[in-house]
Amino acid sequence: MKNPYLPVIVKVKRAYFESDDRSLKTIDVEKPEGFSFLPGQFCEISIFGRGEAPFGIASAPSEDFLRFTINKAGYVTTAIHWLEEGDEIGIRGPLGNYYPVELFERKNVLIVSGGFAFTTLRSLLLYLLEERERYKNIILIYGARRPDLLLYREELFELEKREDLEIHLTVDTEFPGWTRHVGFVPQVLERVNPPAEDTYLVMCGPPAMIKFTLPVIEKLGFPPERVFTSLERRMKCGIGKCGRCNIGPYYVCRDGPVFSLDKLRTLPREY
Repeated sequence: MKNPYLPVIVKVKRAYFESDDRSLKTIDVEKPEGFSFLPGQFCEISIFGRGEAPFGIASAPSEDFLRFTINKAGYVTTAIHWLEEGDEIGIRGPLGNYYPVELFERKNVLIVSGGFAFTTLRSLLLYLLEERERYKNIILIYGARRPDLLLYREELFELEKREDLEIHLTVDTEFPGWTRHVGFVPQVLERVNPPAEDTYLVMCGPPAMIKFTLPVIEKLGFPPERVFTSLERRMKCGIGKCGRCNIGPYYVCRDGPVFSLDKLRTLPREY
């Protein structure tokens, strides 16, 4: 970005609903010329006459579009849900830091996610697979309340066929036709019992999932300096100027949104 305050105008290439209840919508938009990012970063999306809000990038850096999946929750997100192919929006980015993929090289990588927080973790998973020879075992544990709330599920069903990737998909309760795991993400994580040795863990999900997953992570022996998560709450301007996401000495949008667990434990408990 030459000017971080000015959005770049792009067109929506594709827009579709992810869930049966139409609460989750994915948009694929044009990637601006020279736009380069790494998994974990985000963009500010502007809907003209409505406002802007931050959203994690779900596409892989190598893809020729930028993907965002939005949960309908407020004024701006409702406006995004009205978007159709050909509509114009503004984007500012890429913003924030990224998952430390350079630390993951020659290590095992465990990805743990729940609900629609899987967006930037899709970006990370595809990035790791594109550079597959650089990493050891790759394991994904991902859950949602019901099957239609699993993001990009058809793509994940295809990835399950790979022999160099271990995927564990779960839903909270039994559903007709569902043949994979049943149970909450922390339960499945403990059931899978992945080795902590030589492994980095990346986690992103709703607060309740995080709360009940942390004791399991500790029980399995993952040291906090090898556990990373992404924070997105409170962000507004995206460049550390408005102060809305300030916590302790950090701005989530500028110093994050990716933080290690050991760094998070130094922050005020209010976060």
